[in-house]
Amino acid sequence: MRMDAASRPQTGQKLHGNRQKSEDAGVRTAAPAPLLAVLDLGTNNCRLLIASPSKGGFRVTDSFSRIVRLGEGVGQTGLLSEAALDRTIAALKICADRIAKHDVRHVRVIATQAARLARNADVLVSRAKSEAGLDLKVISAEEEAGLAASGCAPLIGRKYKGALVFDIGGGSTEIIWLAKSPEGPKARLTASVPVGVVSLAEEYGPASSTREGYERMREDLIQRFAPYAKEMGGGFDSPKNHLLGTSGTVTTLAAIALKLPRYNRTRVDGSWHETRHMLNVVQRLADMDVTALAGIGSIGTERADLMLPGCAIFSAICSLWPSPVLRVADRGLREGMLRQLSQELS
Repeated sequence: MRMDAASRPQTGQKLHGNRQKSEDAGVRTAAPAPLLAVLDLGTNNCRLLIASPSKGGFRVTDSFSRIVRLGEGVGQTGLLSEAALDRTIAALKICADRIAKHDVRHVRVIATQAARLARNADVLVSRAKSEAGLDLKVISAEEEAGLAASGCAPLIGRKYKGALVFDIGGGSTEIIWLAKSPEGPKARLTASVPVGVVSLAEEYGPASSTREGYERMREDLIQRFAPYAKEMGGGFDSPKNHLLGTSGTVTTLAAIALKLPRYNRTRVDGSWHETRHMLNVVQRLADMDVTALAGIGSIGTERADLMLPGCAIFSAICSLWPSPVLRVADRGLREGMLRQLSQELS
């Protein structure tokens, strides 16, 4: 899945990724790195990132994030509502203006779970083109998982053989077991489970913001995720692998664990945490109502009603894939898209 507080890159900040191919500086001056624009339209959020390749990663020129709740009601009706479409197109127009302002020529725009589920996703694609001038592609669950893995892969700890990457979205949760290899991290298991913070909140209704509802959601999710844990068998050896979480839920939990008064991407991205400490934060939040949650600086009013569903997903994953340590990534699909686009242009 927040500007979304949990995905707020700062202008001029470097994002780790593929190293830019070096030029022979002694012979000629390297051409300026091209600006790239990537836009991730999820079930809950619309996020834009404009950046250029730099040594060791990407340098951010501009970013934008807005909660649009595109997937509101899709689980019940199978359709994107007019109100959700209007909110989304308004955000896409802002993104298009920023792309034009920076004269970006290399642009990639994707939509994920809500658009995959909606029978009228063609309306979204058509309006994005006619009203915002953006070529929107609805990607598959497998493509989404691959991009999430690519964006987070640089954060696998050096002393570990791999990591279980999980991305808690608005309408789906991606789980990718990455193992190191001489050619780079390889996916040993990839799954996209069609449950996220928005769909879970709609499924449980008002109960999703209560302690009792949290407990019910957690037990339900353990059952939903169990087949994937079983598929991995005993291969996920926690001393050799660690958890690597991304998404607004995980980054928000990290900000609270770090006792930050306001969200700070620099402090959160790449931070290491004891898993039990993060689960203690979850237990504290589960006893709060929506008003109290909204009062926490890194959560705010726009995400307060989605916090406990996210916590339930997080806790279920930690239960099925126990690891003493967790690394947090404030990166994901957009960074994976940047790496992919950069490779295509090189």
